[in-house]
Amino acid sequence: MSRRGFPVRRATAVLAALLAAVALVAGCTSDKGGTPDKPAAPAAKVTPEPGDGAQNVNPTTPVSVSVSGGRIDQVALTNPNGKQVTGEFSPDHSKFTVNEALGYGITYTWSGTATGTDNKPVPIDAKFTTVNPKTEVNATINIADGQEVGIAAPIILQFNKHIDNKAAVEKALTVTTTPAAEGSWAWLPDDNGGSRAHWRPREYWVPGTAVHVGAKLYGLDMGAGSFGAADITSDFKIGRSQIVKAVATSHRMQVIRDGQVVFDFPVSYGEGNEDRNVTRSGVHVVTEKYEDFVMSNPPFYTNARERWAVRISNNGEFIHANPESSAAQGNTNVTNGCINLSTSDAQSYFPTALYGDPVEVSGTRINLSAADGDLYDWTIDWATWKSMSAIQGEPAPVVTAAPVPPQAPGGR
Repeated sequence: MSRRGFPVRRATAVLAALLAAVALVAGCTSDKGGTPDKPAAPAAKVTPEPGDGAQNVNPTTPVSVSVSGGRIDQVALTNPNGKQVTGEFSPDHSKFTVNEALGYGITYTWSGTATGTDNKPVPIDAKFTTVNPKTEVNATINIADGQEVGIAAPIILQFNKHIDNKAAVEKALTVTTTPAAEGSWAWLPDDNGGSRAHWRPREYWVPGTAVHVGAKLYGLDMGAGSFGAADITSDFKIGRSQIVKAVATSHRMQVIRDGQVVFDFPVSYGEGNEDRNVTRSGVHVVTEKYEDFVMSNPPFYTNARERWAVRISNNGEFIHANPESSAAQGNTNVTNGCINLSTSDAQSYFPTALYGDPVEVSGTRINLSAADGDLYDWTIDWATWKSMSAIQGEPAPVVTAAPVPPQAPGGR
């Protein structure tokens, strides 16, 4: 018989259960000598482009800061003077992209904060420095915005420094025309210490053509430490067709507008007794005009005041009034190279002349060439002209200031 109370078997089971519980508690107790767990890394990761500490960054390089695993709360890109660069956020605020041109040789600093999906803040802190050019190169174009020009007007991009990497520059130039026109760039000899590129269509422009010229030059590496100073553009229009036909042997000059002869003047061309007095044969281009112009051509004359003068080349050739040669006009060539008209005929022609009009001279013994100034583009055959491109065989997709009056002595 058992004693009163728990049965022996039941007491033994309770004791075993208590011992098991004690063992379980003891097994869950940490060892004070162990390594504590590391804190979790922030979820947000900041990535600047270009990277932190980048040097010689081109100022046209895309610049941004992005955050993965979070969003940008506030951010600023500033120059050393504290001026902020403008930009815009992506819709989810995970990226900020600069939309303003940067400067040369400047260290820019990122600042701001981002918050990760774990609600932990992360600082935005980075720097980069843009390239510092040895020389900044400026360029101008010979045709201004809104200008109307003649059908032989070339597009001239004049640089103020010599360009080593002409191919890179040419690839940055575009000419868009409506209607389409076949054309090409050609690099002519440096002028006034700077390189120059001319673009002309294969044939005369179609009257009424709309032309857009673009030159993406800012940030462009032009070689030898030179970079472009600014982008430039020009939008202009080709006017009516007006061609001057000047046949020296005929002693006359015709003005043909839109295919119709509007003037047929008796004139006198260069006497031709000396090379300097020969009116050059070839396609000249009207570049400027003056109601009054003082001409000098030593030893023949100096400071002669002439009326209704239209310049057709930089070697001193003009179409102008000269009463002193009136007896020879229409029958004899006696001038020092210019095309002389009567005062009334010159005054009639003068207002019709437009920058870029072709003046086709023929019948003399010396051809227009590079020796006669900067506009001899139409004397070069098309195959040769194309070979003067810096990117021969590649498409040459063409810049803003009014023409600069050339300072050459006048003829008479």
